[in-house]
Amino acid sequence: MLRVFRVFVFALATPPLLFPLSAACQTADTATSPLKELHVEGIKTITEANVAAVTGLQAGAQVSRKDLQAAADRLVQSGLFAKVSYDFRTKGEGVSVTYRVQESSRIPAYFDNFPWFSEGELTEAIRKKLVFYDGTLPEVGDVLDQAGEALNDLLASRGLQVAVDHKVLPNPFGDGNVQEFQIQGAALKVGKVDFSDPSVALSLAVQQHISELLGRPYSRVTIDLFLSENVRPFFLEKGFLRAKLGPPEVRLTGNPNQKLPEEIPVYVPVAPGTVYRWKGVQWSGNSILSSITLTSSLGFKPGDIANGMAIEAAWDTIREEYGHRGFLEAKVDPSPTYDDQAYTISYVVKIDEGKLYKYGTLVLTGISPAAERRLRETWPIPVGQVFDKTLFEDFLTKLQVHPEKIFGDLPVHYENVGHWLKTNPEMSVADVLLDFK
Repeated sequence: MLRVFRVFVFALATPPLLFPLSAACQTADTATSPLKELHVEGIKTITEANVAAVTGLQAGAQVSRKDLQAAADRLVQSGLFAKVSYDFRTKGEGVSVTYRVQESSRIPAYFDNFPWFSEGELTEAIRKKLVFYDGTLPEVGDVLDQAGEALNDLLASRGLQVAVDHKVLPNPFGDGNVQEFQIQGAALKVGKVDFSDPSVALSLAVQQHISELLGRPYSRVTIDLFLSENVRPFFLEKGFLRAKLGPPEVRLTGNPNQKLPEEIPVYVPVAPGTVYRWKGVQWSGNSILSSITLTSSLGFKPGDIANGMAIEAAWDTIREEYGHRGFLEAKVDPSPTYDDQAYTISYVVKIDEGKLYKYGTLVLTGISPAAERRLRETWPIPVGQVFDKTLFEDFLTKLQVHPEKIFGDLPVHYENVGHWLKTNPEMSVADVLLDFK
């Protein structure tokens, strides 16, 4: 006769709870039987063998109910699984257990200041300790510390006794987050930066900002932000929409076992790719602005070089136009389609126009009654009228740059103006708070 028990592990913060089916089950928590089988259901990217390794259970070993529970705890604590439950049953003289899991989302690993090693070497070091490692890791969990230990071991093999830390930060090159590993207190600095594409060195915009890297501590985050903010626009403007920049490399000559110089050369591989041209755009969800008006506002004709910077600016212009018309929460969601045969790009753009907002009230703090009167006299939006976000932003600029246009010769002293735009969707009203400091 088979006896089946099901156990759920709910969270890390509290001790896992057991729900025995009978008093006999309660007394059997410490009784042991050989583990005959271990199965896993719900896995997508991790193999059953890898999950079994995380549990610490081995086939043939004597296990108790507490051992099975402890193994479930390890799965959750690893960070690899958002939910874990299991059931087990007697099978002859042994026990068979099945773990049901839901994998946690994972983000790319990102190595900030490890100039001694290539990306491949760092990846291989982690994979030796975490066989399931595929370049991604969860945001929290024990496996992060294990990955850090693997990197520490690799550094120690080169005689480097340093501390490795990890944290989640925004992806310097795109959406989402990355799991950054960083050596604490590393002293190596950037001596020079070379690019594989000589045209980059000729860019005035790039050269104007290269000093932001030279002489500074070596950091891939800093370099990648530089590439994203100063080099990528150089290619996007020319239609190289899929230019690949980096990852940065440190290329040294001489004995690799010698200590690195204090200032190191950085080499950035650049693959511009192919120039793309504009094909067209389709709109959905728009009613206030017609598709003809929206397409015309972009300023592109089929066959034009697809200036990536101008394209991004066009989406912002559309958002601003909706704000100008009182649609303060309008969303513009462009989805590109690349034709890699004809080298064209087209877009499908979904628009959620949202509600039309009208101006409600203005709350002022930090200025005198006289200054408040002057400000209210020059406030550009009448109560009950459509809230024009463009007028609102122009008014904020005057307060910060040309306060005399608002206060005249009245002495007013402040360093900055905190501003909040509070929308009330139920009333379709927008209120403004200005705080002078």
